[in-house]
Amino acid sequence: MDLTSRPVVTSAEWQKAREEMLVREKEATRAQDALAAARRRMPMEKLGDHLLDGVDGPVRLVDVFEGRRQLIAYKFMWTDPESPCEGCSLFVDQFGHTAHLNARDVTRVVISSGPLAETLPYRERMGWSVPFYSAANSKLFDDLGHDSSFALDVFLRDGDDVYRTYMIDGRGTEKLGSVWSFLDITPFGRQEAWEESPPGTPQGDPYVWWRRHDEYDTAATAGGCH
Repeated sequence: MDLTSRPVVTSAEWQKAREEMLVREKEATRAQDALAAARRRMPMEKLGDHLLDGVDGPVRLVDVFEGRRQLIAYKFMWTDPESPCEGCSLFVDQFGHTAHLNARDVTRVVISSGPLAETLPYRERMGWSVPFYSAANSKLFDDLGHDSSFALDVFLRDGDDVYRTYMIDGRGTEKLGSVWSFLDITPFGRQEAWEESPPGTPQGDPYVWWRRHDEYDTAATAGGCH
């Protein structure tokens, strides 16, 4: 990088530039909040029953929720078992501790397009703890309209009924990684009172629900409160 392309200024001048940038950043934050609010009001698509391959055998999509109401499922693009997708691997590497999402009634999983016998050893190699499933013997991705590439879907469960509420692919996934970014694509959002959400959405005070990841109510984070 040619450092001469960036001017060197006084502290006062730098602070002025920072304040000007902050105005633009706040505008972008408010626009993102508005997008998240609109996302929570999108229509839903009801899905049929689907069987996936899990570590203990076939599992229904509704059971992948682990008793929670919301599910984030990343489609891992599996084409070459000798060289698994680097982009998908980078994305899964960014997953934070799942306890914080669990506390907001969200389960997060990876569903691979490849067979579980190939993807589980790779999951172990990468040191990932996120649950892995395979749709290699399922028509789930066909019913969701996915091509051979990666994607991320968000689902809502009402009893045994499963609905898709959101989908994102391409560069849209690049902004995801933090707990907040994942919550912002779920139907319930962060569940904080300042958010604009549809009537009936669970909401409470911000900040107060945060815990260290080993201090959440284990019954609640395991879906036992639903």
